[in-house]
Amino acid sequence: MSSPAPAPAPELVVGFDLDMTLINTVPGFAATLEALGAELGVGFPVAELTRRLGPPLDVILRPHLAEEAIGPAVDRFRELYVDHSITPVPVLPGAHEALAAVRRHGGRVLVVTGKFAPNAQRHVDHLALDVDHVEGTVWGVGKADVLRQEGASVYVGDHVHDVEGALAAGVVSVSVLTGGCTREELVAAGTHVVLDSLADFPGWLDEHLGVG
Repeated sequence: MSSPAPAPAPELVVGFDLDMTLINTVPGFAATLEALGAELGVGFPVAELTRRLGPPLDVILRPHLAEEAIGPAVDRFRELYVDHSITPVPVLPGAHEALAAVRRHGGRVLVVTGKFAPNAQRHVDHLALDVDHVEGTVWGVGKADVLRQEGASVYVGDHVHDVEGALAAGVVSVSVLTGGCTREELVAAGTHVVLDSLADFPGWLDEHLGVG
């Protein structure tokens, strides 16, 4: 009697954060903050607020606005963002190659980000990022639900809150040093892997999958 055929290996699904992982959001975010501040008559500390991008916009704005002003300011920021932040924002080195590495292994690519989803999609389209699914307005451990639903086994980010999301989902946390978090902070948060940038990701993925 022949042995049953082995079960097929699960499809590779890799999630990526967007801001400061795949794209350098600082120029556009700064320009949008300046425009919002000019409208509101508020002098936002732009350099400080763009040093460690990652938390949701309402969290970033809360120390600088009255509570009742935060919701309208978030809405207006998202409107201004379209004109001020899509064109100036470049892809980070190695981003296209990292996505291509997932494709070479027959995998799917997710973007799971705290950014407002329509604006995240605008970045993906403008920069021709080869992505299957964009999920926005999720942060920290909130990313875990999306990663589980989509069957991800790896999540790549730059922030300690990206690490939290990966660990909560039970997937491999890969961190890059292109954001504001240090290697020590990311390791302390529990990340499994720290890479200098996405340029190192294809080689890591080959090794992780036991090929090459």
